[in-house]
Amino acid sequence: MLIFWKHRLVFLATPKTGSTAIEVALESLASGSLQRPAPLKHSDFHAYHHFIGPWLKRQSGVEFDTVALMREPVEWLRSWYRFKLRDDLEDPQEGITGISFDDFVGQYVAGSGAAARGIGSQSDFLTCAQGRVDRIFRYEQIDDFVHFLEDRMDCRIELPRVNVPPAVETDLPPSREQELRAMLSRDLTLYASL
Repeated sequence: MLIFWKHRLVFLATPKTGSTAIEVALESLASGSLQRPAPLKHSDFHAYHHFIGPWLKRQSGVEFDTVALMREPVEWLRSWYRFKLRDDLEDPQEGITGISFDDFVGQYVAGSGAAARGIGSQSDFLTCAQGRVDRIFRYEQIDDFVHFLEDRMDCRIELPRVNVPPAVETDLPPSREQELRAMLSRDLTLYASL
C-alpha cells in the first residue's frame, strides 16, 4: 500500500498485479508505504474502509481516493501458481512443487491444500459491504493506470520489471476451467465492469 498525502490518493496493492514494480517505481514519491509484512502490504479495501481511510480523513479533513489493479481472474490464478512454484518463498509450506496447474486449481476450488492457502479472491480484496475501490484498472491495460498516475501526480513513471515468476505450463481441461470460472464468478463480473 502506498499513501500519497499531497495527491489524496492511496494505492491498494492487489496481490499478483505488479504491485512490487509499482512500489519500486513510486515509493520515493509516497508519504507512506506499507510493504512488510505481506498482510500490511496487501491490506484490502475492507481494512482501508474501516481503519486506514477514516484515520486519513481525521488527519487531513478530506477523503482520499483509492486506486488498484485487477488481473483477468483466470490469469490471476495462473500467476499465483507460478509464484507458488518458486523456491524462494518466505514460508516453505506455501510451496507447491510437483503439483500440476490442474491439481492446483482443483485445490483452490475445493478450498484445501497449499493452493488455497493465502490466495482469497480479487473481488474480496477490492470490495466490501460498504463499497469498492474508487478506481480499478485492468492489469492487462496497465498503461492506462500509469497515465492516470502521471496525470494525478504530474510526473513521468516507468515501471521496472521485478518479481517475475518463471514461465510454466498452465493449460486446463475445459471442464476444470469451467469449474474455476464458476467459482470466480464474482471476480469475472467485477472484471467485466471495468
